[in-house]
Amino acid sequence: MKKALPLALALPCACAFAQSSVTLYGIVDIGVNYVNNVQTGRTASGLKGASQWAVMDGGTGGLQGSRWGLKGSEDLGGGYKTVFLLENGFNANNGTLGQGGAEFGRQAWVGVASPYGRVTAGRQYDEVVDFYAPLLAAPQWGGYMVEHPSDLDNASNTRRINNSVKYTSPTIAGLTFGGLYSFGGVPGSFGSNSIWSVGAGYAAGPFTIGAGYLNARNPNTSFFGSNPNAGPASSNNLGSAGSATSPQSNPIFAGYASAKTLQIAAVAANYSFGAATVGAGYSNTRFQDLGSSSGPNPFHYSGTAYFHNIEVNAKYLVTPAFQVGAAFDYTKGSGAAGKEGAKYELASLGVDYLLSKRTDVYSVAVYEHASGTDSLNQPAVATITGMTPSATSNQVAVRVGIRHKF
Repeated sequence: MKKALPLALALPCACAFAQSSVTLYGIVDIGVNYVNNVQTGRTASGLKGASQWAVMDGGTGGLQGSRWGLKGSEDLGGGYKTVFLLENGFNANNGTLGQGGAEFGRQAWVGVASPYGRVTAGRQYDEVVDFYAPLLAAPQWGGYMVEHPSDLDNASNTRRINNSVKYTSPTIAGLTFGGLYSFGGVPGSFGSNSIWSVGAGYAAGPFTIGAGYLNARNPNTSFFGSNPNAGPASSNNLGSAGSATSPQSNPIFAGYASAKTLQIAAVAANYSFGAATVGAGYSNTRFQDLGSSSGPNPFHYSGTAYFHNIEVNAKYLVTPAFQVGAAFDYTKGSGAAGKEGAKYELASLGVDYLLSKRTDVYSVAVYEHASGTDSLNQPAVATITGMTPSATSNQVAVRVGIRHKF
């Protein structure tokens, strides 16, 4: 008792000297979007469409989704510290929660950082998002409309990974790497609903390269069903075929909900010279073992459906405050069970002007053309990311927006 009491009294005192910090931050991005050929339903003769003007949050067509968050750390001594991040997504145009109604749907994790790297647990980004995505046009200047069709390789982090443990290395001679594992939590079946991802990036002078890989078992629920508004395996969390009074949702790969496994492999690189930066990226997205019990299969698909995606992009700083960008993206789908598959061609232009260090105004214009047969077993329709699918093979979207960071 005589030895334990002084020790118990000393512990709170030691904690009081620990260095800690908490930061509140956020982004509000809102703008006016014009989109043509927007689906409104269908008739016996085919899909119906009309033009649309709408005020939209950045998360459905702008540079970045609106958000607020808390991040912090506590020094544990010896180079170790506790770290955490809670990030809430919301829609600035109507005040509703993003990510299917999750309170901290963008990110929610806690962990320990050390000289040997960082280990965190919670709802997190996968390694494709961490290492491949930052080198594409969308995060640099274009936003969600510039992203690959329906964000098929998750480069715009449309989907987060729940129940995950993640390791991120320190940067060593320009190299950083990491890995993530999400436990499926299914009793008696360790691998069901599990997700794992690895990635690495390297930077040396003007050259940067990044690569990532993701493997999701039962993706209809584990990956596409990771938001609160998602349904069980009997529902289609990838999209829908629409109805006579409602538009389709994600016709690019909504028909592949029965895949047993989703695989994404991606690599991208940038090179800067003077005020200009050019880049290119490639991704391969595969929906494997179609016809499993992972989700509905109304078209009786089997085998594997995959997408090759190639992007080239460039940006130029006209002045330190004024940036212009351009990109072209080509997507080729294989279809399933020997079907033809679809092609998507996406051309984008963007301008961004800084009014201050924290506020900018911007405009983005996108044109997409589709051909072939999409996952809903119909003539492929254009589907610009974040927008309602087109009623035809073509679609144009233009946005003028303002973004403020705090």
